[in-house]
Amino acid sequence: MFEKLTDRLQGAVRQLRGRGRITEDNIKDGIRNVRLALLEADVHVSVVKDLIAGVKEKALGQEVLQSLSPDQHFIKILNEELVRVLGEGQAGLAFPAMPPGVILLAGLQGSGKTTTAGKLARYFMKDGHSAMLVPADVHRPAARRQLEVVASEVGAEFFAGEGGDAVKICRKAVEAARKSGVHRVIVDTAGRLDIDDELMEELAAISNAVKPDEIGTAKAFHGKVNLTGVVLSKADGDARGGAALSVKAVTGLPVKLVGVGEKMDALEPFYPDRMASRILGMGDVLGLIEKAQEAVEEKEAEAVARKLRKGQFTLDDFRDQLRYMKKLGPIGNVLGMVPGMGGLKGFDPDQVDEGRLKRIQAVLDSMTPFERSHHKVLDGSRRRRIARGAGVSIAEVNQVVKQYLTVRKMMQQLKKSGMKGMMRSMRGRFR
Repeated sequence: MFEKLTDRLQGAVRQLRGRGRITEDNIKDGIRNVRLALLEADVHVSVVKDLIAGVKEKALGQEVLQSLSPDQHFIKILNEELVRVLGEGQAGLAFPAMPPGVILLAGLQGSGKTTTAGKLARYFMKDGHSAMLVPADVHRPAARRQLEVVASEVGAEFFAGEGGDAVKICRKAVEAARKSGVHRVIVDTAGRLDIDDELMEELAAISNAVKPDEIGTAKAFHGKVNLTGVVLSKADGDARGGAALSVKAVTGLPVKLVGVGEKMDALEPFYPDRMASRILGMGDVLGLIEKAQEAVEEKEAEAVARKLRKGQFTLDDFRDQLRYMKKLGPIGNVLGMVPGMGGLKGFDPDQVDEGRLKRIQAVLDSMTPFERSHHKVLDGSRRRRIARGAGVSIAEVNQVVKQYLTVRKMMQQLKKSGMKGMMRSMRGRFR
C-alpha cells in the first residue's frame, strides 16, 4: 500500500541530498512536492495544510543535527509530522473485566462491516477469547446468512436471532453471551447513510440497548452514538494513502485497527509510528518480527539456529522458509514491511508473483529427501526428472537451486554476524 505516495515523498527528500544545510530556498521545492504528493493521495486538504505547516516550521526552525544530512533531517521531520497526523500512540481496545465485551460496528453501505466482523472475531479468538457474531441488519434479506457464513468460516458463535426487530435481537444476544460466558460480542449493523433518519435512530436504539464498550464508524454517525474509534477496514485497497492520513483529523477519533488484506486473519492493531514509517518507505521491522513470531514456533526457530551454528542449511530448510513466508500473509505485504522495499523504484507489492512461489514449492516437493539434503547430487538427469514432476522447465529448476545457494550463503553470513544473539534478543523483545 501507499506505493505512489511513498515514491513522491522520497522524491521530495532526494532533492535535499548533497546540500550543506536546509534553507528557505532549497526547501521550497521539497515542501511543494510534499504538498502535491499528499493532495494526489486524496489526503483531506485541512490535513495537508496542517502537516505542511508543521514540516515547514520544524525544517526552518531547527538546526540540522551534526549526525544527520539535510535530506535525513527532512525525512526525520516528515516522519514526526506523519505520526502526529495519524495519531500518536497505539489506541487499544477497552473491555470490562467481566465479559462480555460488546463491539458495535456501524458504517456506510459497502464499507466492509460484515467482513470486518469476521476479522474481529478471528483477531479475538487468536488471543484465546470466544466470540459471537450478531446479525443486526434486518433490512437486507441476505445479510443474516452472509454473517452466518463468516462466523462459520472463522469458527465463531453465531446468534441466530429471529424477527425484524434489530434492537431485540441485539439485547437477547448480549444476554445469551453473558449466560454462556462468551468473551466478545460483535454486532454487525445495517449499512446506512447519515441522511437516513430511520436507520440512524435504529442505530442509536441498539447502542442504548446493549451499551457497547467499543463503537467504530465514520464522523457522520458521531451525533447519534458515542463513537470510540475507527477500524480502517480496507487499507490494503488504499494505495494512495488518503484515508489512512485523513481519518484521525476528520473524525477526531483514533484508528484502532487496520485491515491489511482480504483474508480473515488480515487485521492488525494500528500503530501510527509504524504506519508513518511504511508510508516513507522505511519498512516496519517490528511488525515483521511480530508476524514471524506468530507464524513460527520458537522450537522451529531454535532448530534453524542450531543448524546455522553447525553450518547446515539444506534444501529442506529452504522449503521450510517458504512455508513460513506463506504463513506471514500476502508476500507483497510482507516485502512492503522490509526497510527500503516500499520506496524501491519499480517495486509494486500488488505485482509480486505469488504463483512463482508456488512453482518453487512444487520444484522442492518434486525432489527426494536425499536430494534436498545433498544438493550437490542434482545432476542433469535428476533435474530433468524434477522438472517433469513439478510441471516446470529445467531452467526454473536451475534457478531454484541458484536461489537456494544464494540464501544459504546469506544464512552463513548471518551466522558469522551473531545470529544466535540476534534471535535471542528478538524473542526477548516480543515474548
